[in-house]
This record gives sequence, structure tokens and C-alpha cells, in this order.
Amino acid sequence: MDRREIAALLAYIGRLDPRTSLTDENEARDQVNRWQHLLDDVPMATPHGWDARIAARRHIRTSPYPILPADVARPWESYRRERLARHSDPTPSVDPDDQAAWTSELADMRRAVASGTTQPAQARAITSGHEGISPRLKIRLREVGSCIPPAARTALAPYRPARAAREAAIAQGQPDALSVRCEWCLAQPGEPCRRRRIGPDGARGTAPRATPHPGRLDLAAERQSEQVPRPAMT
Repeated sequence: MDRREIAALLAYIGRLDPRTSLTDENEARDQVNRWQHLLDDVPMATPHGWDARIAARRHIRTSPYPILPADVARPWESYRRERLARHSDPTPSVDPDDQAAWTSELADMRRAVASGTTQPAQARAITSGHEGISPRLKIRLREVGSCIPPAARTALAPYRPARAAREAAIAQGQPDALSVRCEWCLAQPGEPCRRRRIGPDGARGTAPRATPHPGRLDLAAERQSEQVPRPAMT
């Protein structure tokens, strides 16, 4: 708040609590200077819920002690923390390889949220579409071809053997076994086949297989052949 806003706030407080009113001009000037020095980073009001007059009125209503600058600054800090706690950083629209621009956009958004000029960005629910993705990110995704870069996909292959085997089979033109349900282990489409294990104590369990069961491969090949259009008879 600037000096004019501080003077208006003190005049409002003086109407609610005459104990804070000062009749001496020098004392009133010193009071304005003191409050402005302590509240220079606190706005009078924001478009989204903050108003210093409401904070002052709440203190006068609930406390028997004369109001101090801290009684306005504390609610403002609580307001900032609450907004940042509800904020979920949206994906910046700049090139992610430009770290300086990426960091700058995130910082600018957080400052706008904390200052009350922008509403917090809530985390969106996971959807199957890409309606909420920035157009610039859509273009970059089409250029890359996948959300996972090829080098990262290769590095992850040893830790995802079933996924790696599926991708290799599809790349070679073989049927996608995971597109159908396995009749042997009852794995659903998209899930890897599982093998049954029996422990020394008789406990049963299952573990994912790196390769699908042969029957699932045969079923996927049969489904694939059914989808291939047959040449028209003359």
C-alpha cells in the first residue's frame, strides 16, 4: 500500500476504533510513515478475496487491543500461503529445453497467484484427451512422436520387459498380444500375462511374464487376420 492507501486505511480504522485516532498532525504523519513502511508489500485489496479493511475490521471485532500493522500483515501472509497451497503449477507454454524461460514462467505464475491477481491453478483430473494441452505443446508432441523420448524408452526397456517386448513385436509387424484377453492367466487387455508361483510354505502368488502366453499370441494373430480386408471377388 502507498501513503494514500495507508491514510485511507487508518481513517477507516479510526472510525471503527476511536482509540487509534491521532489529533496531532506530526503524530499522524509519523503513524502513516510507520504503517506504510511495514505494509508497503501488502495491497489494499485484490480481485480475489483479499481486503485490508476486512482484516482490520475482524481484528477490531474480536480483539480488545488496539490494532497494529502486524494485525493486517499476518492475515495477508496467511492469505498468500493458502493460495499457494491450492496452486498446482500448470505446464509452461515455453520450450522445456529453455530452462531459464521455463523457470521464469513458473515463478511469474506463482507470484501472480500469491499476490491475489490470478486464481490458483487446480490440478486437472486425468482424461483420455488432449483438450487441455497447450497448442505449442501439441505441436512439439507431434514432432517428437511420443511423450517418452526414444533414448529414455531404450534406457527403461530393462525395467519394463513386457512393455519392451510388446513394442518390439509391434515394430516388426507382429500381432499385439496385449490387445486381447489371455484365456490362460485371465490377464485383461493391456495387462501383461502372469505366471503362477507356489512358495515353500505353500503360499500361492503370481508374477508378470516378460512374454505373453502362446495361446494369447495365437488369439491376437487370429483377431489381426480378421481385421485385414480381403480382396474383392471378381
